[in-house]
Amino acid sequence: MDRNSLIGLVLIGGILIGWLLLNGPSNEELRKQKIKQDSLARVELAEKAKAEAAVVAAKIAADTVVVKGDTSKQVIINIDSIKKVNLQNKYRDFTAAAAGENKNIVLENEKIKITLQTKGGSIAAAELKEYTRPDKKTKVELFNADSSRQALIFLAYNNTLQVHTDSLYFTAGDIKKTAEGQALSMRLQTSNPGSYLEYVYVLKNNDYMVDCKINVVNMQAIISPNTDQLAFAWKMLTPSQEAHIEKERQGSTVYWKFKEEDSDYINPGKDEEKSINEAPVEWVAFKQQFFTAAVISEKGFMKDGSIVRTQAKNNSLTYVKSFGTELGIPYNHNATENFNMKFYFGPNQYNVLKTYGVELETMINIGWPVFNLINKWLVIPVFNAFNNSTVNFGIIIIILTIIIKTLLFPIAWKTYMSSSKMRVLKPELDVINKKFSDPGDAMKKNQESMALYKKAGASPFSGCIPALIQFPILIALLNFFPASIELRQKAFLWADDLSTYDSVWTFGHVPVINSIYGDHVSLFALLMFVSTIIYTWMNSKFYTPANQQQMPGMKFMMYFMPFIFLSFMNSYSSGLSWYYFLANVITFIQTWAMRKFVSDEKLRAQIDEHMKKPVKKSGFTARLEEMARQRQQMQAKPKGKK
Repeated sequence: MDRNSLIGLVLIGGILIGWLLLNGPSNEELRKQKIKQDSLARVELAEKAKAEAAVVAAKIAADTVVVKGDTSKQVIINIDSIKKVNLQNKYRDFTAAAAGENKNIVLENEKIKITLQTKGGSIAAAELKEYTRPDKKTKVELFNADSSRQALIFLAYNNTLQVHTDSLYFTAGDIKKTAEGQALSMRLQTSNPGSYLEYVYVLKNNDYMVDCKINVVNMQAIISPNTDQLAFAWKMLTPSQEAHIEKERQGSTVYWKFKEEDSDYINPGKDEEKSINEAPVEWVAFKQQFFTAAVISEKGFMKDGSIVRTQAKNNSLTYVKSFGTELGIPYNHNATENFNMKFYFGPNQYNVLKTYGVELETMINIGWPVFNLINKWLVIPVFNAFNNSTVNFGIIIIILTIIIKTLLFPIAWKTYMSSSKMRVLKPELDVINKKFSDPGDAMKKNQESMALYKKAGASPFSGCIPALIQFPILIALLNFFPASIELRQKAFLWADDLSTYDSVWTFGHVPVINSIYGDHVSLFALLMFVSTIIYTWMNSKFYTPANQQQMPGMKFMMYFMPFIFLSFMNSYSSGLSWYYFLANVITFIQTWAMRKFVSDEKLRAQIDEHMKKPVKKSGFTARLEEMARQRQQMQAKPKGKK
């Protein structure tokens, strides 16, 4: 072969290789193809099992027919033998673990009590020892053996068997107690003594976290060669823990977090199954209103095939929602492999979750950015400061309100002074209104009024500022109070639980009223409403006819908003209504005190002194006035003249 022919063959070969690389299946297509092949393998496995069952049934029938005489004993022997053969064919190396006695084993510390079962080797129940249900007697149980399932799932024997560990029996070792806590090994044996799957659970003292180490030892001959991961599956029905199950549904959903990214969640109002395969998964949490069960891996679960799902149990009075997740655990077919993960079973308490350093605290809704600083740096520290004290949380909210109103007092003082100036300027405003009483002079009247306000150092918007300055704080507390476990089951006056609504009268089913207001009367919400109406009436006295023309809808809105708040707050946290009522009361006291110290005569003297000073116009104001002047000149020119 000459040189040119050789070069030609090399070029053709290069072109073919490049074409194959460019047109070959992508990683995503390969993953989908693998999933499809696994599904086909499972279908083939099921068909094979059906065929084997038919053969077994035929064999039983045949044996029964051919045996003469007393056949009952012989048939029983045959059936037992066939069952053993069937188990052997179905479970193979796991046959010995296919039957056994399900035993409960308990690990507990000062905070939690977890129950493990030998069937499945998993955590079957989790109880929080520091918290009770509304009856104040029954401990909070996040889940139990009837409402939860945990399992490892993998394909074995060249995809001819799918193993679910929750149907197999593990062998439990002895509980090892140390100064730091307790440890327990749960081992799934195979027919080969040196081949097994093992869970090692460690519960440290005074902790909500359970460490779990998964050991896979000499399983290469069992787990299918094309399997690169084991699937950890967890399903849970979350039992109701609170007095109002609908409120629980509104605050319950699945959260998850990818490594190096922010946490995300399924909308609590939706039933959804979602693939979370964008990146390795750091944790998945089944969040209830006040408590959470979460699985965590700092190394990260594999992204391929990871899913989460939620489904509300709207017709159930026992269960809130159904949660589920499937997460990939890497497997590389080595002689010994291990995977570390952790379970969190505890309260949704900001500082507790933050101590674990995996951003579990992001599940707690503390408000929008900027607004949440109020909760982070003020509300939560105040709650923590008194959390272990004997001070009632109704009193703690009083202390919190006083702190907030004290911090806001400089704004309240400036607002009051501006409003008072508006009141003192009423004679001058009346002169302007009389001078420009013609509707066509509205622009001139506004210009004259604004010039007067600026010269006197007053603001026409001061009347609405006192109500508006509380909005950022109200928005921050609006999210935090109903989710604050610090307020859970904390009674104050007639309210049994400050985290939810108080009811002094339940009037039952009235369709239209129920949809707008609810089926009960919250006294704290009613006090908040009445105080807000009084507060609005006090502010309305500062509104002159000029103000009402400049802001014609503001007065109506200020009276209308308390009704909107009442319909909302009637079924909201009574602790928040208590705070808002206290804020209004303190504002009344501040206003009364400021009126005692500021007389209209002194204020008039200050205004007169201020009006003697030259008014500096900003560039923007000068441009607006120039534009208005030119418009007036154009309107004043007779038609037809240029």
